[in-house]
Amino acid sequence: MIEDSKADAEAEKALTAKPANSPLNDEPIEPEIEFGDFAKVDLRIARIVSCEEVPKADKLLKMQLDIGGETRQVFSGIKSAYKPEDLVGKLTVMVANLKPRKMKFGMSEGMVLAAGPGGSELWLLEPHEGAQPGMRVM
Repeated sequence: MIEDSKADAEAEKALTAKPANSPLNDEPIEPEIEFGDFAKVDLRIARIVSCEEVPKADKLLKMQLDIGGETRQVFSGIKSAYKPEDLVGKLTVMVANLKPRKMKFGMSEGMVLAAGPGGSELWLLEPHEGAQPGMRVM
């Protein structure tokens, strides 16, 4: 019985252990929040209508995003991973109710969502086919 118990404990440990190369090792999960806090974030599907490099900015791309009848300007630090012309027409996910932020290059009216550690290792979130600009992400 003792040996079986040890084997069960080792199996459980193996299931919950993070691999050595897990992103969670570099960036642990943030403290828990209440559902009401999360519900305040309004995520919407957005179509990238236009995208261009920002002169004198190492990381920024300037995008015009259609969120279903309304256009928003957003600056995003994904220049190292994407060419502007490759993004035009793509769908992505944006934080639509982020307070606009005045930047040196203009007003940013939201935030697009991307994953990755940075540099060339950034991946813009793209919804599946069928999603339409303005749809809420739940």
